[in-house]
Amino acid sequence: MYVFTALLAGLVFGMGLIVSGMANPAKVLGFLDLAGRWDPSLGLVMAGAISVGLIAFTVAARRTRSFLGAELKLPGDRHIDRRLIGGGLLFGVGWGVAGFCPGPALVALGVGEAKAVIFVTAMLVGMGIFELLERRKSARQASAA
Repeated sequence: MYVFTALLAGLVFGMGLIVSGMANPAKVLGFLDLAGRWDPSLGLVMAGAISVGLIAFTVAARRTRSFLGAELKLPGDRHIDRRLIGGGLLFGVGWGVAGFCPGPALVALGVGEAKAVIFVTAMLVGMGIFELLERRKSARQASAA
């Protein structure tokens, strides 16, 4: 049941990205181009997504189990540090340069967008480098203790 629900949620999310234009890098870059021909329409998409997310997290915060019975694991850490800010900046720069963020890039990859192949490959390489650095950091901390 969980696999079916996850598949359904992914399909709805992907369709929403396609319908809203978030999987189209030209539309995203038009939204980010404040000095040129700015397209504010994605601002409405973001406002809608934030509203839905706010409601969902408000409901989830009052529950200990999902509607399917799985344990809810909400983020507990609210600490803002250099890594969070740096990651946000890196995400924003990547979004502004490529016109993709991870979800829409996977949708664009699924519909055969050539730029998405490059973006997803670079994203996976970056994730691998991060994981490698994290493992090295953990190994150094373990050997120092």
